[in-house]
Amino acid sequence: MLKRPSSSDSEADLLRAQECFLAAGVPSAVRVLRRPEKRRGEPSGCAGEEKAEEEEEVMVSCRDVVTITEHSEQIPSLTPGPSKKSCFRAEQVCFVDEDPEAELERKDTHVTAVLSRIIEHDTSAVPVSFPAFTGAAFPKVFHRSEVEDQGITVAQKCRKSIFAQKIAAQKIAAQRARGKGLTGGDPVQPTLVPQGTSCAPLASMETASLPSGSEEHAVSETSRLVTGLGLSGHNGSLEAKKIHEENEAKLHGMSQSEILEEQRRLLSQLEPRLVDFVKSRKPHGGCQPSAAPLPAKEEQQHCFSEHISQEVEMEDVEANVAPAPPITEDELPVKPEKGWLHMDKLEPEKLEWMRDLPASRKRSTKKAMQARFNFDGVLISPTEDLPTHLGLHHHGDEPELAGYSLQELFLLSRSQVTQQRCLALTTLGHILTKARASDFASSVRGSVFATLLDAGLLFLLRFSLDDKYEGLMAAAVQALRALLVTVDDEECLDNTFSWFLGMATFPLLPFAQEEDKEDDEGLEDALKETAKEKEEKKSDHDVARNDVIKGLLRMKLLPRLRYILEVLRPPPRTVLDILEILIRIARHSPTSAIQVLDCPRLMNTVMSEFLPCSWSPPVSPTPDRLHGFPVAAAMKLVRILATAGRHTCARLLNSLGARERISCFVAQEPQDLLLEPGEALRISTEALRLWAVAAGYGQACDLYRDLYPILVQTLQSHPMRWPPGHVLRPLELQRVQALHTLLTNVTHTAGCHQELQASLTSPQETECPPPPSVEWGHVTGLQPPLLASLKACVKLLDEPGQKENILSLLPSHLLYLGAFYSQLSAQSSFQPVDCLQELEVLTSEVLIPLLSHQAICDLIGNLKSCSALCNPLSCSDPEMVPSLPSLTWSGGKPALSLSGSNSPFPFLIALCYLLEVLSSIHKGIAHKFSHLLLSSALMMYLQACCQAMPTVSLFSAWPLWHEQHLLYLLVKLALRLVPVSSEVEKQISLYHRVAATMVPWLLPGSEYLARDLLSTVIFNLDLITEGRCGGPEAADLSELQLQEGGSFGHFPVGPLMRDACAQLPSIRGCYLTHLASLEPTILYSRDRHLMRTPWVRSWMLPEVQGPILPSDWPFLPIISLYERVGIPGGGDMQVEALPQASVKSVVHSLQWLLILERWRDGVLQAVTPAAKLARLSCLFLCSSDLFLERPVQQLTWALLRSLCVPARLAALDLGVPLPGLASFHDLYASLLSQFEAVSFGDHLFCCFVLLPLQQRFSVSLRLALFGEHVGLLRSLGLPLQQLPVPLEQFTYPPEDSLTLLRLYFQVLVTGALRCAWCPVLYVVALAHLNAFIFSQDVVSQEVDAARRSMLRKTYYLTDEVLKDHLLLFKVPHLQKELGFDAYEHLPPIRARRLESVVGMEEGESLKT
Repeated sequence: MLKRPSSSDSEADLLRAQECFLAAGVPSAVRVLRRPEKRRGEPSGCAGEEKAEEEEEVMVSCRDVVTITEHSEQIPSLTPGPSKKSCFRAEQVCFVDEDPEAELERKDTHVTAVLSRIIEHDTSAVPVSFPAFTGAAFPKVFHRSEVEDQGITVAQKCRKSIFAQKIAAQKIAAQRARGKGLTGGDPVQPTLVPQGTSCAPLASMETASLPSGSEEHAVSETSRLVTGLGLSGHNGSLEAKKIHEENEAKLHGMSQSEILEEQRRLLSQLEPRLVDFVKSRKPHGGCQPSAAPLPAKEEQQHCFSEHISQEVEMEDVEANVAPAPPITEDELPVKPEKGWLHMDKLEPEKLEWMRDLPASRKRSTKKAMQARFNFDGVLISPTEDLPTHLGLHHHGDEPELAGYSLQELFLLSRSQVTQQRCLALTTLGHILTKARASDFASSVRGSVFATLLDAGLLFLLRFSLDDKYEGLMAAAVQALRALLVTVDDEECLDNTFSWFLGMATFPLLPFAQEEDKEDDEGLEDALKETAKEKEEKKSDHDVARNDVIKGLLRMKLLPRLRYILEVLRPPPRTVLDILEILIRIARHSPTSAIQVLDCPRLMNTVMSEFLPCSWSPPVSPTPDRLHGFPVAAAMKLVRILATAGRHTCARLLNSLGARERISCFVAQEPQDLLLEPGEALRISTEALRLWAVAAGYGQACDLYRDLYPILVQTLQSHPMRWPPGHVLRPLELQRVQALHTLLTNVTHTAGCHQELQASLTSPQETECPPPPSVEWGHVTGLQPPLLASLKACVKLLDEPGQKENILSLLPSHLLYLGAFYSQLSAQSSFQPVDCLQELEVLTSEVLIPLLSHQAICDLIGNLKSCSALCNPLSCSDPEMVPSLPSLTWSGGKPALSLSGSNSPFPFLIALCYLLEVLSSIHKGIAHKFSHLLLSSALMMYLQACCQAMPTVSLFSAWPLWHEQHLLYLLVKLALRLVPVSSEVEKQISLYHRVAATMVPWLLPGSEYLARDLLSTVIFNLDLITEGRCGGPEAADLSELQLQEGGSFGHFPVGPLMRDACAQLPSIRGCYLTHLASLEPTILYSRDRHLMRTPWVRSWMLPEVQGPILPSDWPFLPIISLYERVGIPGGGDMQVEALPQASVKSVVHSLQWLLILERWRDGVLQAVTPAAKLARLSCLFLCSSDLFLERPVQQLTWALLRSLCVPARLAALDLGVPLPGLASFHDLYASLLSQFEAVSFGDHLFCCFVLLPLQQRFSVSLRLALFGEHVGLLRSLGLPLQQLPVPLEQFTYPPEDSLTLLRLYFQVLVTGALRCAWCPVLYVVALAHLNAFIFSQDVVSQEVDAARRSMLRKTYYLTDEVLKDHLLLFKVPHLQKELGFDAYEHLPPIRARRLESVVGMEEGESLKT
């Protein structure tokens, strides 16, 4: 064995080792190869390797080359990249023992696999033609002049080589020669048909048959599909002609119906591409005029073929207009000359657009047509004929129609010409603006927004923002603004900012879609992916499809917008569009607002460029740049960001200089801001609103002390009268309202100072915020001027031109007074006597005159008309897409709407808030406001609210948020008036009904309202008047009337109702205990509702994913217990006997359900009878003995009786999806198993098992009992008299399931079903089997055989009693002992049926 060289060997040792290696003849460990040089064309395959092996010895003798296979011989590149490999090399896998020839035979499918039944023609008689002899030794050289002279036009030789042109000339000459041979004369030259000449379609898609003898017959004598060009010589043309003649003969031998049927079959079997190819072979522009008339038969077939063409090719018929002949040189306005470069060749296809437009087609079809728009986004009617100078005609598929379709605009947006791309994006922006305004709602089918988003508009706009051309970038920004921003949303939110809790807004988030959890099933919690990890794995397209804003943020939109603002410095229109886009992103969610704030240099650019503290006056009213000037939209952006959270607001105030901007724009009057008057008012208003938001967190209150004189001066100097038609009046009113909102929030903050100051000295479990810098003494001076302003407003209501202005200012005045007196009563300096006298003066001088004013009465009269609860939209916004939601319908804001000019909601909410505060302080003046609660308009509104069932969504959340505040305040005010007003006490049940009805649709952020209503109103016996004035006795009477035809359940309902009323405090505690999981959100909601500003975390409300409580919230204790112990393998308390506390919880829930069903039936109108039945069925699945408890038995019997009322029983549908259940069948299967295990034949349990077995429900429920749980038939012993529903519900209509009928027969014959064990189902089985075996309806053979078999087996039964019951059954009858009537003898019709089945003798014996 050779020794391996070591590092200590010398050169002599290495040479000696080399000689020993060569002498031993051992093969080397490496191979010496020479890489082929591809640039020199050296082979790289097997030949190259063989050549390398041959040259190996020569190369070794020349030099020593060592190649290590593990390392490459090339120097690696600095930039790593994939090595170049053959795309086919990796697929060639070879094995040592593989035979290439056998592999080829195995994988190669012969041509016979494609072509079958190939029959060769007999060519023995075909003459053999030899090439002509010439005297030239070589073929003649091609010359260009000779090629051009052989009839090849310019269009034919375009983009062809000389050789291809020569071959084409030879083909043309051969076709001409064949034409001469077939017709015996010169070939007919093609002539153009004048425009308007019509030609009938052909009878076949493949061939055309014209009358023989005409000159044109030679042209169409051959097939258009089979030409024979692939065959040699004249044999090809002859074979093609033979095939064509065979086709013609076959067509002439077929009838018209056969031709039509064959054509339909071909069209259904062939691929669309092949059909289009066949149609393309059809000569367009009409056919040649025939010299001879068509024969009668062919004329009939000609007309019939035209009918076929109209039916199959409707689009072609509409466009069946012969095209104009190609343009010629004589028609050119300028004749080309030979000296012109590239103008010596006539190109007709490129000159077609020089012609006049074809006449627009008058379509009489009612089919939908493609929408076309002009450059302003206006929809163009298809029948409108517009002039061409408008630029709306283009080289599209329909050049005669003006306008651009959405597809054509998308195509134009990808043009290489920048102006065309700008035009496309600008037009798309205008279309989006029109669609947002619902201009296309009645004329365009579908949603324009959804169509454009599905087509990829979002990515188109995002890519266009990265373009280097400012015009294109500006057009993209404008279109993006039209896509994202809803002007009506911003207008409504700005108008309601000064309402009660108007600063709070919902995030504009799409409804979260449930994601598939199949990938995480079976994994441990530690291995499951979090929501953030799943979101990161999604592509941009998937994210944008679910949420447009989130998709744009994912595509780095914010850095690009910052670059445009900071570097490109666009014109004013683009700047305003970008700011509105940022506002929409900030409204999306708190997370999006934080991303806007965290984007590097974005907010610094906004603050420095568009909110400077000093600036020069603009030279013109419309400056060409907004950089360096204050912009109201920038201040609004800062305000929207501040609503995202208190920490965000603190960053804006302290780090970005928002505090200095507030001081700058509030300290100066709008006319002193060196801006356009409207813009100055807008930016001053936004500064006050930003300050109000900061004060809503208890921040920026030090500015109040510094600017107090200016605020008081502004408060006293604002005008109370405005001339009619004043342009700036709306802006000035909004500024006054913003000032009042600021003072209201500062007052709330000052009222919390004392509580926070006391918390510093007393130990607290939780950390409290520091006391604000403003104290109660700092705000007491604001009340006199505001009260004086309110009195002046009341006096100005009588002036005709000031009514609208005053009504818009009244809510902010009332809200301030409510805030002032609510905080005053909690201060240590509170003087009760002085305060009570002051409240009496306020009531007598201001509130009573205000409530009795005719303008206020008219305003209250609009309550029901403006209610979103009483007037749900019949259809939502047609342009709203789930991924881009909005708050309002952009189709226009009528005056009679929640935020319209005639809406009473802002005034009534503020008034009820003030009255509730005043009546809590001075109970003696509460009765003076009773006429408000008893007004007819208000009563009609409340009754309509009790019948409403709103659907909670983001579209409806915003109006419902404000409307629920009005209802809550009305209920609380009525609760305070019950002890002092007998008239209000008579109507208190209506207010209690309103409170119970509104609980299921309270929105996120209103958890405190739900808790307060449940604590003080819902379970208050004083508001349930039925429990105090003969309600239980009336319930007993109604129960007696209900049970006239029969009774089930022997427990009277009157004592149950009295006991339930007595247990209302315990019932309240039970439900409040089940709301303990909402305690953190209840505290956050309480701080926001009571304006405890230092504790408020955010003025952006929680995401709208549905109401706080489900619609079936009264069943909450039962459902909670079922989820803990009733689900097999998933409960926490796997015990048979429940704790006493759980039993009491169930009893309290059943008592409350009984009260609602008897006295407040409208509260549960949103819960279907099937859902109620499913919830009550959970009682039997919670444990083995819960349903045996006496209180549970009595209450459940009472609820079952109310559920089986005919009206509710008719509405019972077990096939609809039930919330919280995968299917009712699964629940019923569990119920059957539980009954079989622990029921002991309990009659109540029997009723719940029997109810789903009615004939109108799914047969699978009956099969589940008779097929899988036959054993429970022995214990299902409910008497017929206690059946909760009529027996006819189980016997009609007759059963048609053969499987179930066989099961009926089987359980009867085997004795599993007996009358003594299960009387109800015994009668049901008899009724269905008797109707089946004696039925003579026409049925299938299988059913008839089963029917005869059952009848025969019945006759031969050894059990004579069962036999008589089956044969002599008449009708069900509950008063009979067996539950049915029977014939004494078999009726004749049944006897004849029996004779036909079992035989004559047996039939005669049965008759006797």
